[in-house]
Amino acid sequence: MQQESSPLCAADISPDLRKQFAFLSGGRGQNGSPIIIFPEYPAFGELEEQEFHNVLTYLTSIPSLSSTGVGFILVIDRRQDRWASVKGTLLRIAGSFPGNLQLVLVLRPTTLFQRTISDILFKFNKDDFKMKVPVIMLSSVTELHSYIDRTQLTQELGGTQEYCHEKWISHRTAIEGFALMVKKTAQTLQSFGTELAETELPNDVEATSNLLAIHTEKKDKMKDDLRIALCQGGRLLESINEPLVKDPDYTMNQDELENLATVQRLLGQLDETETAFDDFWDKHQTKLEQCLQLRHFEQDYREVRGHLDLVYERLSGFSEVGISPAHAEHILKELTIHEERACEVLDRALSLACDADLLIEASHYAVDSILPKCSELRVVCEEISGVLNEKKAHLLKAMELHQSLEKASKWCDDGIYLLASQPVDKCQSQDGAESALQEIERYLDTANQHKLTDLSAIWREYESVLTQDFRDQVDKVFQKQLSMQEIFEKRRISLKKLAAKQTRPVQPVAPRPEAIIKSPILSPAHREKTIDGDIINGNCRKGEMHLQSDGSRHPSVSDEEENFAVLRRHVMNELLETERAYVEELLCVLEGYAAEMDNPAMAHLIPNTLLHKKDILFGNMPEIYQFHKKTFLRELETYTDYPELVGRCFLERMTDLQIYEKYCQNKPRSESLWRQCSDCAFFQECQKKLEHKLGLDSYLLKPVQRITKYQLLLKELLKYSKGCDGEEDLQEALSSILGILKAVNDSMHLIAITGYEGNLSDLGRLMMQGSFSVWLEHKKGHAKVKDLARFKPMQRHLFLHEKYLLFCKKREENGEGYEKAPSYSFKHSLNMSAVGITENAKGDNKKFEIWCNSREEVYIVQAATPEIKTAWVNEIRKVLTGQLKACREARQQKSSDQLTPTSSSLTLSPFKTNPKSLKKGEDKKPEPTAADPSNPALLKNNDKVKDAGPHISLTRVRWMSTSSLLQTKRRGFTKVSLSMDASEENDGYSSAEDPMNSDPEDEGGKKLSPGRYVVVADHEKSGPQELTVKSGDTVELVREGDDGRWFVRNLRTNKEGWVPAANLLTLIRQSKSSQSLSSSEGSGSGNLSTSSSCSETYTSFSDIKT
Repeated sequence: MQQESSPLCAADISPDLRKQFAFLSGGRGQNGSPIIIFPEYPAFGELEEQEFHNVLTYLTSIPSLSSTGVGFILVIDRRQDRWASVKGTLLRIAGSFPGNLQLVLVLRPTTLFQRTISDILFKFNKDDFKMKVPVIMLSSVTELHSYIDRTQLTQELGGTQEYCHEKWISHRTAIEGFALMVKKTAQTLQSFGTELAETELPNDVEATSNLLAIHTEKKDKMKDDLRIALCQGGRLLESINEPLVKDPDYTMNQDELENLATVQRLLGQLDETETAFDDFWDKHQTKLEQCLQLRHFEQDYREVRGHLDLVYERLSGFSEVGISPAHAEHILKELTIHEERACEVLDRALSLACDADLLIEASHYAVDSILPKCSELRVVCEEISGVLNEKKAHLLKAMELHQSLEKASKWCDDGIYLLASQPVDKCQSQDGAESALQEIERYLDTANQHKLTDLSAIWREYESVLTQDFRDQVDKVFQKQLSMQEIFEKRRISLKKLAAKQTRPVQPVAPRPEAIIKSPILSPAHREKTIDGDIINGNCRKGEMHLQSDGSRHPSVSDEEENFAVLRRHVMNELLETERAYVEELLCVLEGYAAEMDNPAMAHLIPNTLLHKKDILFGNMPEIYQFHKKTFLRELETYTDYPELVGRCFLERMTDLQIYEKYCQNKPRSESLWRQCSDCAFFQECQKKLEHKLGLDSYLLKPVQRITKYQLLLKELLKYSKGCDGEEDLQEALSSILGILKAVNDSMHLIAITGYEGNLSDLGRLMMQGSFSVWLEHKKGHAKVKDLARFKPMQRHLFLHEKYLLFCKKREENGEGYEKAPSYSFKHSLNMSAVGITENAKGDNKKFEIWCNSREEVYIVQAATPEIKTAWVNEIRKVLTGQLKACREARQQKSSDQLTPTSSSLTLSPFKTNPKSLKKGEDKKPEPTAADPSNPALLKNNDKVKDAGPHISLTRVRWMSTSSLLQTKRRGFTKVSLSMDASEENDGYSSAEDPMNSDPEDEGGKKLSPGRYVVVADHEKSGPQELTVKSGDTVELVREGDDGRWFVRNLRTNKEGWVPAANLLTLIRQSKSSQSLSSSEGSGSGNLSTSSSCSETYTSFSDIKT
């Protein structure tokens, strides 16, 4: 029978082997044939054919090939059995023995009967066994010893060999398991080696690192399996050698020797496999590590190369040479900062190149890829270093020339100061002239130290830095020097004449104002001033120095203008210098703090309360920086030589400057966050790096300080720009900046309102806000309730919007800084389309009334000063006037047949005067007329209201909303009036029960109409669009505006402008040539009214005297 392809293992047939019907004792015949013993086994005949076949096949596969080639010796022990058993055994062996046989020895039954039968039947049945080898029937073990040596037989067969079947099975199972482990380990290592050899190297750092980690992990597992196999083989070897350890004289049989050799061979294979795997792994690991080094180098190279390109790009942007020493110094400072950052990049690039050299020296497999990149890094670093040094030298050269120009320009300015400081009256005496001449001589002696000497030498020396603008600047300064020298030479000649000529003392007389001839203002295209043919930049008027026949000089407007021009330049320089410093500080904060919050290296220093809150801490500071850096600073620099025109720059960018409102609104949140985190290590580390003496909170306050600084600088420029072309622009820019500051301040209060359920943006634009004392009266309320309300005012903070008026209660908060700012609890609101006002409340010129629902609810409001009250009344009047205008436009769109005949035009007929109230009114002193609220300086400076004199007394004025007027219209009234009443009755309120708020007594009245009038008092304009008039001027009233002002023409000065109507009543009287005012019939009081198709508002006046 052929052996199966898959050899049997002891573990597979362990139950069959344990039956021990056949076994290998380890003995050998004389010629080395393996001996298989079939011991006594009564159930031999009951064995399954498969069991018998498996055991014999396994036993014949154990000995070596050389031994099995000789053939097996079978020893069949049937001494205690019968012939039938012997016959069955021989027949089964003859039919299915899988190996070669050399000899079959049978110990026949020992009983006489069975022995005899065995002898007889064996002879007759010998041919039935069909064995090609001899079968010898033995009667005793003694006969067996004659064929096999006793040392090769077990003790059951009379031999001396020790045999334990269980131990034999255990050894065979362990050896075969160990062999299988060795085989699997070798196969696993082989497949892993193949996998490593076929692996493609990744192209990025992360993938390479992951691959190296995965392969290392698999290698470690393989090594663990190898160690386990070696340990198991070592234990098996110790088990086989155990008899020798116990008895050194013990002699192993052939099977034990073969088992020992097998285990030793397997252990040797494991050692060889491990050595080969270690060598292969070392090479593979080296390759992976070099690949990782290459990927790190490539990644660092790309990053450094990008930084180098960025450095070079930024370096290319430093092409300017500046427009002043400070500007050039600012550019040089930026270049120095850029140089420090560039040096960090260059150091990193050179360090990377050195790392690349180490890789090349270590015989890296990718030398051809590393070497060109290493060379490129060094070339680019050298190029950037060269350009950086060149730019620095270029700027230093430009700074040197700028400083020379500034020194020369300052010398000229000092000369202007010197000329302006020499009093004319003292120069008329000989001593005074000599003293002034000595001052000039001393000043001219310093010319060589300051002025530009050789223009051609400057062109040659500074050719590399001279741009066209720079050349123009040099030419301008040089021409200025020449002009100054000519002016000084003329002054010297005049003073020498005065010093040499004995003149009698002249009493200086101040010139009359009309003697000073003012020259016209120059256009922007001619920005120069001529003095005796000399040109001096930066002045606004032309003037001449007139010398008298005796050599003395009259005081000239030109000297004052020269001084103002120098002062304007000083203010402009301060504006530019502080603007550049401001931009630099913003950049420092954004890069030194804000950018560091995104730096992974600083992440561990940032507290949790600061995470993801950069927008809260810094607000819109990046937006502010970009605007000032890229737009505002550059535009301001274009006005360096024309400071009087810088107002235009502010006006053009006024919308952009409103970004400060957003920053200021966020400031409380920023301040609160800063206090929570001010002591954290992150801010301390950033401050240390920046070398700042002040903390971040000081720099976060810079935008607030900057927006307030502009109005101070504009005021200074305006003070020194009287009569210049840009004066009106400066005035308007100042007003606009103050408006932004007011809007910022108002918005800071507006965001502090709590408890309002609606959307504040739906209320319209916030016009004013402030704190007042408020009394509330209800028309239908109980008298005691009224009295209580009158004597216990409520403290309320009012917010006037275009559509609503909010009443809030002010609550002070505890805390520091912005957290100490008050909050406002919303109480109630009034719709501006349903309110009216009474401008003067009885008994106090700081009170006015706001009422609604036909005076069912009256709010008596008391301001802190009359000026604040007047400002609020005028703002409310503007709102109501705007509503009236909108009502007119809406009514004009309707068809005329929808209007009643009586509503198309309203006139105010004369009213009768209440004698009682008139008498009381005559006893009282006239009250001053409220100042014009349109003056922006009213809120700022709290100017006192001027007394209007005896011509008019403004007592009480009421204004009604359009909705109230329309409501009255629906009730059938055709005529309404907002009147003034000097009566003491009804608690100082006229017609309190009248839903129309008109007095029951008719009064006579006047109304302003277009025509010519004579001004009886001076009036200064309070805004750029208003008109200044003087007492005695004749003016013409052209038309009435919608905002309570008249457009007036001054016939003396031929100038036009707006004048508030309330002021006109105190300023003008009727001209003989003008149309006469309509007056009442013998009454001493009158009303001023207007008419329109929509129910209009009337203002009543009393005590108009002419």
